[in-house]
Amino acid sequence: MARILITSALPYINGIKHLGNLVGSQLPADLYARYMRARGHEVMFICATDEHGTPAELAAAKTGEPVDVYCARMHEVQADLARGFRLSFDHYGRSSSPRNHRLTQHFAGRLAENGFIEEVTEQQVYSVADGRFLPDRYIEGTCPNCGYDRARGDQCENCTKQLDPTDLINPRSAISGSTDLEVRETKHLYLKQRALKDEIDAWIDRQTDWPVLTTSIAKKWLHDGDGLQDRGITRDLHWGVPVKKGDQDWPGMEGKVFYVWFDAPIEYIAATAEWADANGKTDADWERWWRTDKGAADVRYVQFMGKDNVPFHTLSFPATIMGSREPWKLVDYIKSFNYLNYDGGQFSTSQGRGVFMDMALSILPPDYWRWWLLSHAPESSDSEFTWENFQASVNKDLADVLGNFVSRITKFCRSKFGETVPAGGSPGAREAALVAELAGRIRAYDGFMQAMEVRKAANELRAIWVIGNEYLQEAAPWTTFKTDPDAAAAQVRTGLAMIRLFAILSRPFIPDAAAEMMRAMHSDDWSWPEDVQGCLNALQPGQPFEVPDNLFRKIADEEREDWQKRFSGIRA
Repeated sequence: MARILITSALPYINGIKHLGNLVGSQLPADLYARYMRARGHEVMFICATDEHGTPAELAAAKTGEPVDVYCARMHEVQADLARGFRLSFDHYGRSSSPRNHRLTQHFAGRLAENGFIEEVTEQQVYSVADGRFLPDRYIEGTCPNCGYDRARGDQCENCTKQLDPTDLINPRSAISGSTDLEVRETKHLYLKQRALKDEIDAWIDRQTDWPVLTTSIAKKWLHDGDGLQDRGITRDLHWGVPVKKGDQDWPGMEGKVFYVWFDAPIEYIAATAEWADANGKTDADWERWWRTDKGAADVRYVQFMGKDNVPFHTLSFPATIMGSREPWKLVDYIKSFNYLNYDGGQFSTSQGRGVFMDMALSILPPDYWRWWLLSHAPESSDSEFTWENFQASVNKDLADVLGNFVSRITKFCRSKFGETVPAGGSPGAREAALVAELAGRIRAYDGFMQAMEVRKAANELRAIWVIGNEYLQEAAPWTTFKTDPDAAAAQVRTGLAMIRLFAILSRPFIPDAAAEMMRAMHSDDWSWPEDVQGCLNALQPGQPFEVPDNLFRKIADEEREDWQKRFSGIRA
């Protein structure tokens, strides 16, 4: 049994996330966590709301709430939606937690002691109209790299280039829209990333199994242009982690907070400590996941994120960990994703364009969305959600293949043998061939799941469901029954046992449907099918079963057309 630590990128607190956000980190991380638990490994799956920085302040200002009240409310909203999509976090924390405050200040103190923090007097944008310095995200303008006219002062969402506010063309205040901006002097702390460049570069070179997307982005920021740059880690904000060296004040930094991108990744560690606090555990219980001197050396740590988060997780967060010179666990594998686009354009939170998590659950259960998103995950390139493709995938894969199989075999058995597993007959050559074919497909499925190749794993799972339908079509127990009821009974037993097999294999993708299939078979044995023949022999004659309600309903053309209109523009 291995120990697997899994984190997914923290969703910002500023509103409800769309499906592109979901499939870019949390959902594939959940798939992997569920699979690893199913294989008997010890898993710690951690996420949290990212609550500091400009997005929180701006969003709270729009609602008229104090920022802490806004964040507390939105944390509950996001946590509830995570439960709605069946995301199986061991803990869903908050970056505003006391644990994260203390850990962030601890890391800053250690970095300063080791010479990796520098105080820099810099030029910063001041808004005369707003009467304040503007943090990076309070400034919008045109990206000098790609020309996108709504780039933020810290990063362009369009081309992912990291920016400084003074890089922007035609900058304006995101608060008031004012262009009456001045550049004034202010003092901030910088993380001396360049001093750690060679160390980070050598560490990345050792990660020979990382996805090309992850490594290429990291290497670009290390070597392109002027290479890795030192990074400011403080801001002139009220909401955030106050700047301290451990538990000591930091002279000259009064009234400043740490930059959200400095404290947010530290919340992975802090959220694990929050898990310990919430479950009556000790510090040793969370430290065994994060401190290599306290048991974490044998942990495999996997991160999931969209490609725009890769620079911070391959460079800045590792620099924080390395620069502390303490035995913290570094990530072993970063699974990064491209973007999911929406119906000929882009998802847009600001324009309300696309399907958002709350509205998705209001029209269909989570398994419908989980299946489509994971089977179309944007791994090797960007992918696109279209309503036509969504409808076709649900109707074919879920309703016609899996749902139809479960319905056909259970209804036939009830009509001819009653609602218990029938006795009689023995498996024959056809069943032996079935076992061999299933075993090969399950091996391939295992390989793709372990390698986190999400779309390939979904393709194998779909192929396994198809095998069930093909077996029923070839065996045709409804025909066999007319001349040899005992042989038909053996075929039906095989079909019913495949429902349980499909439940086990499908659970990481579609947990609700898997639970319904297992319940219908009156089984609670979720043992992984290492022995396919033994798995197909697991249902005993005389054991009761039920004909489940329709696992998946088809999406009608009228529904698809209505949804396409509803999600095409501004949402209230």
